[in-house]
Amino acid sequence: MSSLPFSLKNPSLFRTQAYSHGEWIEAKSKERFDVEDPGNGKVFASCPDLAAEDVDAVVQSSQRAFEKYRTLNPRTRAKLLLKWHQLILDNRDDIGKILTYETGKPLSESQSEIDYATEFTWWFAGEAERVRGEVSTPAAPNRRVVIVKQPIGVCVALVPWNFPIAMILRKVGAALAAGCTMIAKPSPETPLTTLALAYLAEQAGFDKGVFNVVTTSNQNTPALSEALCKHELVHKVSFTGSTRVGSIIAAYCAVGLKKVTLELGGNCPFIVFDDASQDQAINQLTTLKWRHAGQACVTANRIYIQEGIYEDFLTKLVAHAKALRVGHGTQDSVNMGPLTTSRGVEKAINQVEDAVKRGATVVCGGKPGNGDGYFFEPTILRDMDSSMAITNEESFAPIAALYKFKTEEEVVRLANDTEMGLASYVFTKSIDRCWRMMNNLEAGMIGVNTGNSSAAESPFGGMKMSGYGKESGKDVAVAEYLVSKTCTLTLEF
Repeated sequence: MSSLPFSLKNPSLFRTQAYSHGEWIEAKSKERFDVEDPGNGKVFASCPDLAAEDVDAVVQSSQRAFEKYRTLNPRTRAKLLLKWHQLILDNRDDIGKILTYETGKPLSESQSEIDYATEFTWWFAGEAERVRGEVSTPAAPNRRVVIVKQPIGVCVALVPWNFPIAMILRKVGAALAAGCTMIAKPSPETPLTTLALAYLAEQAGFDKGVFNVVTTSNQNTPALSEALCKHELVHKVSFTGSTRVGSIIAAYCAVGLKKVTLELGGNCPFIVFDDASQDQAINQLTTLKWRHAGQACVTANRIYIQEGIYEDFLTKLVAHAKALRVGHGTQDSVNMGPLTTSRGVEKAINQVEDAVKRGATVVCGGKPGNGDGYFFEPTILRDMDSSMAITNEESFAPIAALYKFKTEEEVVRLANDTEMGLASYVFTKSIDRCWRMMNNLEAGMIGVNTGNSSAAESPFGGMKMSGYGKESGKDVAVAEYLVSKTCTLTLEF
């Protein structure tokens, strides 16, 4: 702890070993990988670089734990989740600090993520006691049909680096509520927050093996993930990440007919009609667009403004972007941090250059930040069109790309002209148009006069190439971790 660039009120939270069956472990190879601070590019920690050879022991631990944990009554599971929930909140400041050094996001954003993430532990604690079967009388005489819901078994969560706490608690909370055990593989960029959560789960009283965490480098991630997905004792995989990798995960799971949930990339349209409240739209857009420097799958990727208000809206957006203060997430008054990886900076540069080459104009920003760290200026591009890279791929950077449209029919066509279908946003004061847009936009989640609408009580998931299955929400999320048995009885009366 003495060499860390920060101090914690509870130093026990800072864990740099993987976690299996209640033990803090190293890789069999004894190899480790580095964890960098995106705000300066410096290494500040390392973790065990587990490989495929390490997987079986972890899965066996989870299977042993499942045999006991599946028998706990729902009230007991709910109490354990609530205890974990409270311990996370009690350590909010420390966890937020670790999160900022891992991801680069400002401290205020890190703490907001924890507040958002603990909505899931709270929600799923309640859902644990609401798993219900069914009893019915079929057409055949003297019969009863009983539907029994049971936990599916050992589960795996493959989690990205952009919201490492929220993604863990959204997946693990549902699994533990259902009575499953979970193995989490955090991103190599952000393993430390997941390990802190595992430590607090242990303190909350979860038995050994109920929640295991495997850490691994970018180099070993493909082989280790494959080994997890294909292990015969793993029955469910939940993956959040790119569509390309999601397709690979789906193929792995197909080998053993594993149940799988895929929450994949987004290319989300943000549509503002000329009858909208511009202030409302600007406020929602700026929160959605600049949060975590644009590194969210549900962020506004293509911003469509109706031609009558295009120039006025652009002026307001530029004024807001120029007022942003960019810097290390621990600095006072900073409201946008760096990108989490150097790869993100390279991609942002290429996307801006491509747009300009094809006729767009940089109105604000457009360049990497000066000095250390993976910074990129808040950027606004105008006069975008469908030929440009940003139109056809997820940006994952603080780039606001503005497009002009004339009619509702035109913008619906443009918005749907993508393989992705995660989220869409519409701003209008016409109630008829609201309903038409909700009906016609091809997305799993639609915000009407609303920016990001993700919440524990709402199903989260996309359509088309943005994946399948739902996380969070009533009934559907826990159902992803259950199997149904149909039991038919013949009675003598």
